[in-house]
Amino acid sequence: MIPYCDLRAQYQSIKPEIDDAVFRVLESAEFVLGSEVEKFEQDFAKYVGAAHAIAMNSGTSALHLALLAAGVGPGTDVITVPFTFVATTAAIVYTGATPVFVDVRPDTLTMDPAQVEAAITPRTRAILPVHIYGQPVDLDPLLAIARRHGLRLIEDACQAHGAEYKGRRVGAIGDSGCFSFYPGKNLGAYGEGGIAVTNDAAQARTMRMLRDWGQEQRYQHVLKGFNYRMEGLQGAILRVKLRHLERWTDLRRAHAAAYREILRGSGLSLPIEEAYARHVYHVFAIRVADREALQGQLKANGIQSGIHYPVPVHLQKAYADLGYVRGQFPESERAADEVLSLPMYPEMTRTQIEQVCGVLQEAYVI
Repeated sequence: MIPYCDLRAQYQSIKPEIDDAVFRVLESAEFVLGSEVEKFEQDFAKYVGAAHAIAMNSGTSALHLALLAAGVGPGTDVITVPFTFVATTAAIVYTGATPVFVDVRPDTLTMDPAQVEAAITPRTRAILPVHIYGQPVDLDPLLAIARRHGLRLIEDACQAHGAEYKGRRVGAIGDSGCFSFYPGKNLGAYGEGGIAVTNDAAQARTMRMLRDWGQEQRYQHVLKGFNYRMEGLQGAILRVKLRHLERWTDLRRAHAAAYREILRGSGLSLPIEEAYARHVYHVFAIRVADREALQGQLKANGIQSGIHYPVPVHLQKAYADLGYVRGQFPESERAADEVLSLPMYPEMTRTQIEQVCGVLQEAYVI
């Protein structure tokens, strides 16, 4: 069988380093926050080129606190996209604000800057684009819009560890950026984890307090906060894995190039990489009209695949109260009907990629 993602293979490749890190935390008994988390924050801030990093218990928590620190709350709107994991929208709702959707571009599946300005109202406080699948959003036009209207721009980089926009790593380009360390991510914890990065000292201070019950020092509660702290074990594990991230990214990019090389000339729509971008291929999603049949064929040949995401947020039952209907965001809806994620992880072999492509070619070669 060819798995969609093989976390066991990754662990085996760095087992001595991981085991040492885990035992180090067990010996120190620093199980919540602590020195390993602090060191990871420093390492990750340096990696993305940000002044501050605030480690948390999930990417969703990072989004929530980044929005709060940016002044988002009841009576305000945040512009985002419906083609994303539901956490992007949920984090906005947690603040008491209202999500306002704009559609994605048909080629990159990222926020279409041409649609943003028309969605701005006096209630708008922030723009929240998503670097979907590891593909950077075209940020310059969005930053220009944000500046013109006095809005915050918060990057949802939960799938884009190490992705670059015009030579700069995403996350530290807007007012703040948020990453998830869910196990299957390009940089994944052994459990849940997340981080927010920013160059704004005031926002960093606010997020640091909010993640730890609103306290600036023990039992001195300045804000009404949350229990969003990162565990020491996750900080130690992520410190190890961060050292390998660039090598793993190079392998993902090489696998994407191999998929393209072998599938060139097929009838499949393959992901693109813009000239401004360094795509990190958290997901390698093709697009196909009869997805169910193709996914069944892959499964019959022992190949796992995924769908990210089959229902756009504006059509999810949980968010029906936002008042959107089918047809309002045609590109997001079309993508949700067509995308199919192929196996993609650093430890894949060329033989495995060829086997996946062989099944695809059998069905789609012209």
